[in-house]
Amino acid sequence: MFAKPFRVKCNIAIKGSDRRKLKADISTAFPILSAEQISELIPNKEELNVVKIYTHKGDSVTLYVLHKNPIFFEVERKLYPTVYTLWLFPDLLPVFTTWPAVLQKLAGGADLMLPGVVVPPSGLPGVKQGDLCAITVVRNRAPVGIGTATMSTAEMLGAGMKGKGLSVFHTYMDQLWAFGDKSSPPTIAPSDPEPADSEEHSEGSEGAEEEEEPSPSTNTAAGTLQDLQTTPHCPEPEEKAGEGSEEAEEDGRTPQEQMDELLLQCFLHALKIKVKKSDLPLLTSTFLRNHMFACCPSGKQLDIKKSSYKKLSKFLQCMQQQRKLIQVKELSKGVESIVEVDWKHREIRSFSVSEGSVLEEAPEESCRDAEKPYHPPEISTLYSVSTRLLPLFQDAQLKKGAVLTAAEVRTIITNYVKSNELVDEINKNYVTINPILCDSLLDKQEYQEIEKLKWDDLFNRCLDRMQHCHQLLFPGQEPIIRKGHIEPIDITIVSRGSNKKVTLIKNLELYGLEPHSIASILQQRVQASSAVNPLPGSKDKVLVQIQGNQVVHVGRLLVDEYKIPQKHILGLDKAPKPGKKK
Repeated sequence: MFAKPFRVKCNIAIKGSDRRKLKADISTAFPILSAEQISELIPNKEELNVVKIYTHKGDSVTLYVLHKNPIFFEVERKLYPTVYTLWLFPDLLPVFTTWPAVLQKLAGGADLMLPGVVVPPSGLPGVKQGDLCAITVVRNRAPVGIGTATMSTAEMLGAGMKGKGLSVFHTYMDQLWAFGDKSSPPTIAPSDPEPADSEEHSEGSEGAEEEEEPSPSTNTAAGTLQDLQTTPHCPEPEEKAGEGSEEAEEDGRTPQEQMDELLLQCFLHALKIKVKKSDLPLLTSTFLRNHMFACCPSGKQLDIKKSSYKKLSKFLQCMQQQRKLIQVKELSKGVESIVEVDWKHREIRSFSVSEGSVLEEAPEESCRDAEKPYHPPEISTLYSVSTRLLPLFQDAQLKKGAVLTAAEVRTIITNYVKSNELVDEINKNYVTINPILCDSLLDKQEYQEIEKLKWDDLFNRCLDRMQHCHQLLFPGQEPIIRKGHIEPIDITIVSRGSNKKVTLIKNLELYGLEPHSIASILQQRVQASSAVNPLPGSKDKVLVQIQGNQVVHVGRLLVDEYKIPQKHILGLDKAPKPGKKK
């Protein structure tokens, strides 16, 4: 279920009544837990978040997150514990044991096949079809997955331990586990040691539907689990964690793995090209902002929160402890700096940058295409001939839908009035209404009341009854004409979760602005995460999202640098008022 990245819909703090209901639901679903244990899982005074997500297959799932770790997830009103919870209470569910080599297939989306189950001397646990079960590996009682039994224990034995044993929902190393702190399973000695011949019994068994291989020895099995435990903390760029799933990305990697590779590429590039020995010690935040972002290839956007690390500190910790590339120290309280770089390291020396892959020294204010700086369009209002007013424009040989400026409309109406001798002889400021003008410009209740109109009233009525259009004229390009009034760039502030503010910007593309470039520029300036998502209800529009209230920075970028007139920007008044924060 969580083999591929999922989409977060909302993340909010749980209410007091919902917290009590969750405790009651846990007590009902898992009666083995005492009231004290449930209070340990769901403490009263600590923040517990409810996160609603959509899996890659479109399933709606609710997560309950404590201390940034998902502890339960709910699907179709049924609660399931995560591996983080099972590590605290390993005896919460009936347990089926398999080999460490099978775990990686399970994390990739495969189900647990009965040939891959290790039968202990005491026998399999007694389960019924549909019962929730935990999965462990040999020599460790800490669960590494959960699923439901596809058949009862008696049916498993009757089938000769062949076929599918468990439908797996969640495992260690899947995306739900990665949503937490990515800690490794604890080592818990098995209460029922496996006999020496258990390995022979399992030889030749298969752990997943598509795999059939001899089971490793006890020492090899223990070593394999250790390898699996350490791998996710510092993923290699070429690693493909989801290769066991049925569906694969076009290039064989998930978006998270692609971001991990981009992060490592920018890191190595920055160390090799940008950072000098005289720059050390270098603040990690400065290293990210001034060096790593500058090394991001054109057309790509570096976002640590979309990687498996989530935070810069975790990424740099991996680069220090596992790759031995740098040394990071906390020189002042809460502020980390890079104090040493191993420029002789093989990875840095062998790293090479392809020509033209990076915008060298490109200022952050520039658009994606640095050779073509942005110039705001000239915006003018036009008018289209409607069916009702068509008789007034026939003398000018214009058809329905013809587009005119206000001055051209004025000239054509003036010529029509003069050619039909409709100017009042007594007062030249008035125009006599003939049948065509009456049908085109007057309402039904005015037919018998109005016989003359002033020139200005005549023109205004004519323009009001025409189809409004607008024209965008960019330098060196053909004019763009669209129906209706041009929509302003709309800046809104919304609250997400615990009063967290998010800035949303839409309609940038109407003014020739590239939303991804705007998002990248703002991300670098305000040092906050950004995203570009499709605008709901629209096929060709997108929504730029920046964390926090960033109206001031958005206004400076659009008004001061891109010279967009303020009358075409809605929401500049939503900037935080100075002096309000305490």
